[in-house]
Amino acid sequence: MPIPAIEMLDITKVFPGVVANDRVSFTVEQGEIHALLGENGAGKSTLMSILFGLYESDGGIIKIRGQEVQIRSPNDATALKIGMVHQHFKLVHNFTVTENIVLGLEPRNSAGNLDLGAAEKRVAELSAAYGLAVDPKARIENITVGMQQRVEILKILYRDADILIFDEPTAVLTPQEIDELLAIFRRLKAEGKTIVFITHKLKEIKAAADRCTVLRRGKYIDTVNVADADEQELAEKMVGRAVNFQVERGPARFGEVVLKIEDLTVIGGRGIPAVNGLSLEVRAGEVVGVAGVDGNGQSELVAAIAGLLPVKSGRILLKDQEISHESIKARNESGIGLVPEDRHKHGLILDFRLDENLILKSFRKKPYSNRVGFLQFPVIAKHADSLIAEFDIRAGNGAATTAGSMSGGNQQKVVIAREIDLSPELLIVSQPTRGLDVGAIEYIHRRIMEERDKGRAVLLVSFELDEILGLCDSIAAVSKGQVVGVLPAAEANERLIGAMMGGIARDGASNGGVHG
Repeated sequence: MPIPAIEMLDITKVFPGVVANDRVSFTVEQGEIHALLGENGAGKSTLMSILFGLYESDGGIIKIRGQEVQIRSPNDATALKIGMVHQHFKLVHNFTVTENIVLGLEPRNSAGNLDLGAAEKRVAELSAAYGLAVDPKARIENITVGMQQRVEILKILYRDADILIFDEPTAVLTPQEIDELLAIFRRLKAEGKTIVFITHKLKEIKAAADRCTVLRRGKYIDTVNVADADEQELAEKMVGRAVNFQVERGPARFGEVVLKIEDLTVIGGRGIPAVNGLSLEVRAGEVVGVAGVDGNGQSELVAAIAGLLPVKSGRILLKDQEISHESIKARNESGIGLVPEDRHKHGLILDFRLDENLILKSFRKKPYSNRVGFLQFPVIAKHADSLIAEFDIRAGNGAATTAGSMSGGNQQKVVIAREIDLSPELLIVSQPTRGLDVGAIEYIHRRIMEERDKGRAVLLVSFELDEILGLCDSIAAVSKGQVVGVLPAAEANERLIGAMMGGIARDGASNGGVHG
């Protein structure tokens, strides 16, 4: 029998209040692509962090290529030719691609000086060999998220890794970038590399993996050959119950216009219009989806509505009241809820407790503060306990858990719980299920539809066309900061929306970007 690349036997890891890994065994054959599947908080990242030396296990054995090893740090893992690409990239943004890749292993010439030219040549060779197409001289701050991920891959290839671990590698990528990454996986496999990727996206497992190991609530459930398993079977193993992939949607009952955007122009980070003369309406009881390739003004549109970016020209009206130049606080109080695309930057205070994060927009009000402004901690904790139960937030220490210690998916649930709990007139959800597993996605989709059925206006921005098509009553395709057209979801399909995202207007679509 061939010797496995990785054997992790009876691995146990305990954190305060939670058993992250409970005697988990995990085997990966040499030269395979192996998916590690599980819900948020199932213990996937913890298990791989132990393999890469970020954590030490509390019990169990690790064997690499048949030899029992002790991995106490990432340096130990690197020496064993194990590399890891983290969900949140570890790059210095004002360094070049090459400077990031060689950091800690800088090549020197005979005089002892840094030989950046030799490093750039080596990076270019690696990039060409694996089809990564990265410019060695580009600065990290000037390249896309997808390219930044390729830099992370080059970092571990530069260190001669032949076991490559990817933690939620597609969480921040566009659909096109996901396809490119999976093609890179296949090329790496062809070169003899062993790949483990942590995910909860069943389509990607079916597209790229040879085998899949399922964890649930810290325990090993099963390992299956991907070719022999369908998505429904994998989903049931992951969440422990049947999962409904179809969003249940009743007939829409549209009310008055809640959000009206008129000829909006917003300047982006490069000093040019990111939103360029955009008009759009969202009615009460309606989900309007914004579909577009990343970088076509969606982020700036959401930021302008929420007050995070200034409006250069045009108007934003909430129930006929112009809010174009109001403060963020005033917009919140007027009835805008926001689930931002970057939960770390705009959604949470990572050093705060869960109960504190859940009242960030309401702590000044009763019952969370008394009449002289003192916080009422027992009330705040009880409120958090209620939302933790309602939204199935996995928090090892309950309301006292710090947001930064939670998994990405559970952090997202905290943001969504807080915003829905405020019952806003307009709920803006930007990439609401990024980083969530199928069970959580099913739940979040249901909550969004419940808000729509309560008469809320919902503006949904997502790169997932399945999500747009499944949830929306109307779909606005954007390209280069403009609405190419708006059409009813009943008339939409992926091919048509994709063409509109590319700037091709559909005959009969509302080219002005409002309902006609």
